[in-house]
Amino acid sequence: MAQRVEAAERLLDLVIALSHTQRWMTKRQIRTQVHGYADAASAEAFERMFERDKDLLREMGVPLVVAHDPLHEDDIGYRIDAAGYTLPPVSFTAAEIGVLSLAAELWQDASLRSPANRGMTKLRAVAPAADPVAHAGLALRVRGPEEAFAPLLAAIDARQPVTFTYRAASTGAVARRTVEPWRILSRNRGWYLVGRDVDRAAPRAFRLSRIQGRVRSTGAPGSFAVPADVDVAALLERSTPRAGTARLAVLPERGAALRARGRSGPPPSPTGPLTDRDVVVVPFADLEDLAEELATYAEAVLVLDPPELREAVLRRLRAVARLDQEAPRG
Repeated sequence: MAQRVEAAERLLDLVIALSHTQRWMTKRQIRTQVHGYADAASAEAFERMFERDKDLLREMGVPLVVAHDPLHEDDIGYRIDAAGYTLPPVSFTAAEIGVLSLAAELWQDASLRSPANRGMTKLRAVAPAADPVAHAGLALRVRGPEEAFAPLLAAIDARQPVTFTYRAASTGAVARRTVEPWRILSRNRGWYLVGRDVDRAAPRAFRLSRIQGRVRSTGAPGSFAVPADVDVAALLERSTPRAGTARLAVLPERGAALRARGRSGPPPSPTGPLTDRDVVVVPFADLEDLAEELATYAEAVLVLDPPELREAVLRRLRAVARLDQEAPRG
């Protein structure tokens, strides 16, 4: 049995056929010559399939032209107006290619890096080469979006509610949230979801890095509408993470990652209990994220300041200790 052709593949084949036809194509020619329409079980099924595809092409802005034979007016044909569909030539200077190359290197995330590299390969094939020393010493990097990004984007497109486990920025409490997702934005070096918290019946902003586990669709597509008067700035202001500077007491030869992005601070008091440790001063953009990291060092890293960071680390360590106490013993 022949493998059934996917709708997207059939639509692409239809665009190619109607763009390259010498004159036009009748429905009979389309059914017999365009890959995918042979799957139609009957003439009526083909008519429904073709009508849906025509509507989709017009929604996407493809200029579909209907033509009539001057001698046989019942003989209707179709073609795509290439003049109205073809983009004008695009050209770049060597300097512009250099800037685009830097932009292509921006994303560390593999899912975004691969399309960027493919695009640059095509541009370099038809454009002048960039000066290899023009941007020497420049290296741009940002972290790619979290795993929650793709399912949330799909839910926004489908207008479909989702549920996920979320760690609050203010308290560190973890709870299940049900949200009608409206928009995803990038702010303060992080990605945020803006939507309606169903349980609280109010708009909220959620930082994607605080979403734990999988995002699951829980409602029917098209089950809500996005309001036009959302105060995004106010929502993000309430969700802005607490930034600051931490003073840490680190055991020698431990905490290499912290030392790499921090600086040495004044040593502890010579009469105090921490004389065997180095003081490292580390800036942070999100107190809860840093607390999550510091908890993994256990006794190797102690928080001197600020007190709220120390409490956030201790809260996590106490939770781990409780889990250890409650674990069954063999």
